[in-house]
Amino acid sequence: MDAFGQAVLRALQDEFADVPDVEQATRIVVRLVIAAALGGLLGWERERTGKAAGVRTHMLVALGAALFVLIPQQAGVSDTDMSRVIQGVVAGIGFLCAGTIIKGRDEEDVQGLTTAAGIWLTAAIGVGVGLGREASAVLSTLLALLILHWLPRLIHRISPRR
Repeated sequence: MDAFGQAVLRALQDEFADVPDVEQATRIVVRLVIAAALGGLLGWERERTGKAAGVRTHMLVALGAALFVLIPQQAGVSDTDMSRVIQGVVAGIGFLCAGTIIKGRDEEDVQGLTTAAGIWLTAAIGVGVGLGREASAVLSTLLALLILHWLPRLIHRISPRR
């Protein structure tokens, strides 16, 4: 191989040096796939009920949140710096959620609060997965599905007809 080819190969190796071994690559892939899958479950439930933010939105939110904490974690940032990263994710997601809330003329006519809360929770689940807290993220996803899918049915059953 000529000098140019070797230089290109070295540059490519340097660019992908953030994944030093197969174990680290596996960890990254597993966390990102789990984050996307959990977000997809929540998005599927919302899409199934005809809400605007569906599978793709929730998957991207969870994946993005996981990536925002995974990369600094790989870089070895301190706990203090990681808390700043998480604060930034939470604030950024707050802006995204605010865009899903629509207030009508009537003070009681507010739509999109559950969608906003779901996106907010999806980001939290993504952060959890990105930090390696997959079990907590799975449990949170299951609780969210219970709240979104089964709780309305229970309330409809026990509440008096209006």
